[in-house]
Amino acid sequence: MDAQAGGQVPAVGFRDRYLEDYTAGEAVDCGEIAVTADEIVEFAGRYDPQAFHVDPDAAADGPFGGLIASGWHTTALMMRLYVDHYLSPKASLGGPGVDELRWTEPVRPGDTLSMRAEVLESRPSSSKPDRGLLRTRVELANQHGRTVCHAIVLNLLRTRPR
Repeated sequence: MDAQAGGQVPAVGFRDRYLEDYTAGEAVDCGEIAVTADEIVEFAGRYDPQAFHVDPDAAADGPFGGLIASGWHTTALMMRLYVDHYLSPKASLGGPGVDELRWTEPVRPGDTLSMRAEVLESRPSSSKPDRGLLRTRVELANQHGRTVCHAIVLNLLRTRPR
């Protein structure tokens, strides 16, 4: 994982991290991903078939003035970056949910999205010492630096084996 634009490089690479390796206040840049019209239409056709997601002609006359990605597609792209560059495959035990999920700007064909993750909290469980909770603020921004989506992601992670 490389730090970019002010992100930090953690002492332990994300693939080898356990709960205690995620430190509150740490911010990490988590790569980027391109968005295409074909992907927008394909995703929306399966999961969110509103006209402004699936029909470029109808979208041109719609509320956004053109084709835009479904918010759920945007969230899926964010999750891809989260898994590929931040969440430890060695320690992840899934997650109990997401708080404060917001889509703040439309995502359009041709956008390149980048993700930044900031550790808000990393605490061991009081009842299960082999795991704990990781709370992360995640922001996805377009190539113009405008935040298009943000969320607080909750994960359960293993603690380092003793």
